[in-house]
Amino acid sequence: MPTRPADAPRSLADDLRRRSDDALAVLLQARPDLVHPVPADLTALVSRASSSVSTARALDRLDAWALQVVEVVAALPDPTSFDEVVDALVGIARADVDSACGLLLDRALLWGSSDELHLVRAAREAVGAWPAGLYAPGLSALSADAVITLVQDAPPEARSVLDHLLWGPPLGSVAAADRAVTVESASTPIEWLLARSLIVPLDATTVVLPREVALALRGGAFLRDPSPAPPQPITPIQRDAGAIDASAGQSAFAAVRRVEDLLEQWSVAPPSQLRSGGLSVRDLAAAARALDCDESAAALLIEVAHAAGLLASDEEEHPVWLPTSAYDLWLTLDVVERWAQLASAWLTLPRVPALIGQRDDRDSRLNALTPDLDRADAPEVRRLTLNSGLAAPAGTALTAEHVRGELAWRRPRRTSRVRDIMIDSTLHEAEMLGVTGLGALSGPGRALLNTPLSQRGPASTKRASSSPDAAVAAMAPLLPTPLDHVLLQADLTIVAPGPLESSLAREVGLMADVESTGGATVYRLTADSLRRAFDAGRSAHDVMQFLESRSRTPVPQPLAYLVDDVARKHGVVRVGAAGSYVRCDDEAALSQILVDKRAASLRAVRLAPGVLALQVPVDEALPVLRALGLAPAAEAPDGTVVIRRPDSRRTTGRARSAHRVTEPSAPDALLISAAVKALRAGDRISVGARRAAGPERLGTIPLSSSADTIAAVRSAIVDQLSLWIGYADTDGRATERVVDPIEISRGFLTAYDHRYEEVRSFALARITGVAAHETAPS
Repeated sequence: MPTRPADAPRSLADDLRRRSDDALAVLLQARPDLVHPVPADLTALVSRASSSVSTARALDRLDAWALQVVEVVAALPDPTSFDEVVDALVGIARADVDSACGLLLDRALLWGSSDELHLVRAAREAVGAWPAGLYAPGLSALSADAVITLVQDAPPEARSVLDHLLWGPPLGSVAAADRAVTVESASTPIEWLLARSLIVPLDATTVVLPREVALALRGGAFLRDPSPAPPQPITPIQRDAGAIDASAGQSAFAAVRRVEDLLEQWSVAPPSQLRSGGLSVRDLAAAARALDCDESAAALLIEVAHAAGLLASDEEEHPVWLPTSAYDLWLTLDVVERWAQLASAWLTLPRVPALIGQRDDRDSRLNALTPDLDRADAPEVRRLTLNSGLAAPAGTALTAEHVRGELAWRRPRRTSRVRDIMIDSTLHEAEMLGVTGLGALSGPGRALLNTPLSQRGPASTKRASSSPDAAVAAMAPLLPTPLDHVLLQADLTIVAPGPLESSLAREVGLMADVESTGGATVYRLTADSLRRAFDAGRSAHDVMQFLESRSRTPVPQPLAYLVDDVARKHGVVRVGAAGSYVRCDDEAALSQILVDKRAASLRAVRLAPGVLALQVPVDEALPVLRALGLAPAAEAPDGTVVIRRPDSRRTTGRARSAHRVTEPSAPDALLISAAVKALRAGDRISVGARRAAGPERLGTIPLSSSADTIAAVRSAIVDQLSLWIGYADTDGRATERVVDPIEISRGFLTAYDHRYEEVRSFALARITGVAAHETAPS
């Protein structure tokens, strides 16, 4: 346990004032809610740290062993000593107890010295009425030997009652519990126990197992199953390090490429934003089809892109989801740096993409990009899950079952169904992003987890070159080298034998459709896919030149014929604006438009030979005509072909966050350092002011208003300080006395009165003034 000054501190505030700046920094780092906002001084810090809300948050961050030590300290008298805690934890190494007590002291849940340890009141209350399953001491005068002797002769049914109450709760319901019974008159197991004071009646219907009896039967142990270490996997699965990293590299490259493909598509055809702020089921399904993955994978990539600042709503009257200007900056980075930004954004993502598609408490579907996915503890659960691999030997595969068991030990107060979902999804998502490979933490994943917080963050808040350097260096040699060529096949397919360069992949994707993926990607060239290239402004010469220059195999003759045929037909039918119009030398084609029911929505009218007028805009007419088997091309008023490829769009910046995360974020080193300095400065001012307010001689305690009196008394309760008070007795005579305030309730102050050396109650209305008790007034 950390060394404390020989003279024990009088209060938690006194304890904190004696701590070094480094020790205060440890406290603020471990309990981030204490610096949001930074308290004015150490008194305010103590007030916040000892509140029930902050204490509950601190307890939530403790592992099972630290919580067990809290329970033991709560079961012991206040104050207790370190040696008493060790004695209560029978069979546990002193070093394990020392480690837990040191952590609790660091986090201001315990304070004092090794001889006088205090548990803060809010923590004691959080433990409950019967810490360690024990009732308050003093109900039984039986010695441990006497208890053992009596129980040896107990009937089996009586022993069963003791076993039921032994580890708590220590209370049981019994009719006529306070009946008169002797050893001779006892006729039932309950009466047998009552007659020998092994259980004691509390009232007419309740009996209690005295602490003294329970501890004797437990052999002095306060806990049934103390667990100073997390559970270990029964049969850890080992993977080859090379295979792990190779798999991680492939996954990382695929994730980066899919994010790029998705945002390129959404830059020209952005999906609408729902009124709830999210993405529709239909648009998510379309994204999954476009990326050739399942919806859960698409949802993850969408959420990560948004968290990295690459995707946002444009917040127009009819908002859509668009790539941001940060996306263009991201595209200029090497693939490995792009991966690092995505992985870092995922690691700190305060949301749970795995909940997409499930139902909330109102039986409404949870959609991607909605605030309903926010979970304050998601980053912590994600990191704790991966830390299981960080603590294990390199190459150890993580299993959901083991991680759930370990997190049940590391954060037992936060066990929930959603946390189990987060654990399972973290393992799956880490595999998709290359943080793990074959179920084990990859080399780049280890480097990412060890990256300081200041090096992580979304692209929108970082420089273009910013990325976790160690993770980048570890991932760089694992990524496949993008290819600058493809293979053309006689069956009108394009085979990409590996990942392609971004520009090559975009061009191939423009003129061909993905047919299959795997070790190699197969694209299919069709009339429709080639028409898409022509619509984007490519000519037959452009297409052939591209294929000849980028293919390692000759261009098949059937493909050359197909390109020429589509090019020849492309633009035969031309659409202009007049609502819009159709111009064509083929009268049969125009007649088809006029009579085909599928073209009824165009409301076409023949204006002249070779010309039809339509009542819909050009962009609505084109898909209808294509559905008829025609190959229309838009034209300008001068008759030239108009390229109809949609313009890429961007939103000006990251949309206003709709997240409702309430968990305080982890403070960085700069904030911690500034907070410690501010606390020291504020404390010097406040302590000086309190000393200045003290009375210089008897009868000079300053008068104070009721509000000021209550504020001063409450501050003294928090700091556990003594006060001078001026008090008007019932006969109107004013007196001054030193008191130790305990609590305020119903208009009265309960305090220890040094004059009478007893606890007394003082009417707040009769307190005429207060002053800090630094030195005796003279």
